[in-house]
Formats: sequence, structure tokens, C-alpha cells
Amino acid sequence: MEQGLTREIAAFVVRSRFDDIPERVLAHGVRAIFNGFGTALGGSRDEAIERLSGVLGAYSSGAAATVIGRSERLDMPTAAFLNAAAINVFDFDDTHAGTIIHPTAPVAPAALALAETRRLTGAELLHAFILGAEITCRLGNAVSPGHYNRGWHITATCGIFGAAVAASKLLKLSEEQIVWALGSAAAQSSGLVETLGFMAKSVGVSGAARNGLMSALMAEAGVEGPPCPIEGPRGFLRVTCDAPKPQLVLEGLGTHWEILRNMFKPYPCGVVLNPVIDACLAARSAPGFDAARIARITVRGNPLLKARADRPDVTRGREAQVSAQHAVAVSILRGSAGAAEFSDAAVRASDVRALRAKVAPVEADESIPLDAAELVLTFVDGGNAILREDHASGSPDNPMSDAALRAKFAALAQHGTPELDPAPLAERLWHVHDVGDVAELMDMARR
Repeated sequence: MEQGLTREIAAFVVRSRFDDIPERVLAHGVRAIFNGFGTALGGSRDEAIERLSGVLGAYSSGAAATVIGRSERLDMPTAAFLNAAAINVFDFDDTHAGTIIHPTAPVAPAALALAETRRLTGAELLHAFILGAEITCRLGNAVSPGHYNRGWHITATCGIFGAAVAASKLLKLSEEQIVWALGSAAAQSSGLVETLGFMAKSVGVSGAARNGLMSALMAEAGVEGPPCPIEGPRGFLRVTCDAPKPQLVLEGLGTHWEILRNMFKPYPCGVVLNPVIDACLAARSAPGFDAARIARITVRGNPLLKARADRPDVTRGREAQVSAQHAVAVSILRGSAGAAEFSDAAVRASDVRALRAKVAPVEADESIPLDAAELVLTFVDGGNAILREDHASGSPDNPMSDAALRAKFAALAQHGTPELDPAPLAERLWHVHDVGDVAELMDMARR
């Protein structure tokens, strides 16, 4: 494996200037930050966040940084941890096509905590975030699909490097210091797919934000690291993937932007469920549709759909976020798929449980792309209906509009922080590159 990849990343980060970033990339970065704030507001009072806040807040060493959607201020690492958890807790955050990484959750909170505390500008924040998200997704490309298939939670394992990059850029670290920061990040890269559907998932993603930030701060203080923590013989790529593709990390770096493949979700669940829900909503809207006539429901999709979301026996909303059976039942019965449809109450509802029992085990079909799915409804009279979704809502071929993102933001703010007027914050976030002091922006996000 070619040596020097880590240093090339560091050199790219040092050389990059705000004016180097294409307008299209800047605009997509703004949308990612905007969407991240919305999902953080929506998740800010989830039970997992309450419990994590209670544990970590008791040990916070200061009150320098904002926890989005909440009244308390905590130290930088703890605020970064909790904001990452809130962004990701509903699985309503962004997703990078091809790797299934949620880049904003680990990267943005690290940058926000540092930018708020150091009184940096929105343009500096946006620039650092884009660089961090870009490196996160490129590392994901280099280890996919084997990394995720082996059970590594790729958002956490790759996200820590992006958090370290974003924080390093804001700290104006040297090339050598960034290599050290990436070395400390490599030492802490972790996260398991086994935790999906449980509060522990938030620990992995949030740890990536906190530990990436700390890696940069430690490098600033002179904590040294190995010269090749990513590409070395016992570095991140080789240890976590049987057949890594290191060339994908640097190929087109600075000219081809992976962040543009970042998708925004219309539903608060695993991205593999988006086409399934679209097909269910289409079925429900057909003239004369009656869910009571359904005898059996078959779902066919990409093998990743079966691997990650074939979960018929869910008992909690958190598990339902990665359950095809629940997503099918609740979207057909309720005609929507928002936060309320993936709550504990929705999982326990008798009509949802009854229809969920009629959803067969997911059928995997390698010919079906990740953003597509097929739904077969078999009725009690022996008839059936077949629905095919070829490009799910939110996918690169069917992206959410700015208006849809704004509506999502408002709905999430109402769900998580109903006493907060989200409109002024939304407008500032939509023009985050013009914000003179990120601390003022963060203050608007407190309740």
C-alpha cells in the first residue's frame, strides 16, 4: 500500500482555502449543516439524550459550548458528544450514497463546539465542515463494502477522522500536527453495527465527534502520532478492511467532491427503508385501498435491506428505525412516516402489530439498487398488487428540495423543541457563511 496517504490528506487540508471550494459544494455544505441542526432539535429530548446528558453533564468541566435544543451549556467535548447523539438518534440525518455514512453527525458537532468557543465565523465553520465530511466519505469509499459488512459502524469509524480534520482546520494546525491528529483518531476509531437499534449506537457516533475534536486539540498541544496511521501496515485501512482501496481517498481530491453524493432523508429511519416507505405510501394512495384486505406483504430489495432491516419482532421505536416490517405496517396504516411513526407508542399500537405480523421476511435481490425496492401486497381474495420504487425520495436521482428541507426542519423543531421559534435560526443557518460569530448562531439554538 502506497505510503504517504495520511500526509497527503494533511497537506490538502492545510492548503485548502474557502475560495477554493466550488459554489455548488458550499451550497451542499450549507444544506448539510441546516439539516443537521434540524435533526438535532428534533432529537434533543429523546430518552437517549436525556440519559446521556445526565451522565456526562455531571462531569462536565465547564460551560463553554451549547447543546442544541437544550438550556445547558457544557464543556466542548461533552457538547460535541451530545450534539452528535441528537443529530443521529432518529436516523434522520444525512447519508452518503455508496458508503451509508452519516457524515454530519460526527463532523459538525466537533466543528461547532470549537467554532463557538473560539468565536470563529460561519465561513470558517462551513469550510472546515466540508473538508471533514469530504475526508470521512473518501475513507468510507476506501473501505467499502467490506468494512461495513464485517460489522464496523462506518459512521463512527470514519467519522472520527472527519471530526479531527474539521477541528484541525479551525485550529490552523500544521501539516505535521494534522498527521498527529489523524494518528490519535486512528487509535480511537470504533463503532459496531451490532449497536444499531439501541442507545449504544449513539455512543459510537458521539464518541467519534468528541474524540476527533480531542485528537486535534491534543495534536495542537504536541501529542505525537505515527506517520502513516491510515495507510500503514497496521493502520486503519488494513486493520478494518480485507481489501482496502486507498487510491479512492486521494483520487480527484479537491476537484471531485464526495460531499455532493450526500443525501438528505425524508424519513427518520435507516436509508435502506426509504424506497420501501415510498412504495407503501404509493400503495395506500391507490383508489379504493383498504389495509384490512391485506393477507400478506412481501418486500424485495437490495441485500443490505435484508441484512440491516429484516427485524419483525421490534418492541421499541429505536429498533423500529431499522425494521422493514415496522416501516411497512406503520406507513401503510398511518399514511406518513415521521418521528411519531417510529416511536414506542407506534410500535405498541395494536393495528400496527397486527399488520406487521403479515409482513414476510425481506427477500434479497442483488439486481435491485440500494435506492429501489419492490412491494407485493397479497389480498384475502387472492389478488395482488405490485409496486416498484426505482429512485427513493432523498436519493441522488430524487433529492429533497430546499422547500422540503425547510419543512422538515420546522417539523423537527416542533417535535423536539416546541417552545423554540425555529424561523430566525433557520434563516441564519441558510446563510451560515455570512455569520460573523458562530457563538451567536449557537445561542439561537438554545431553548
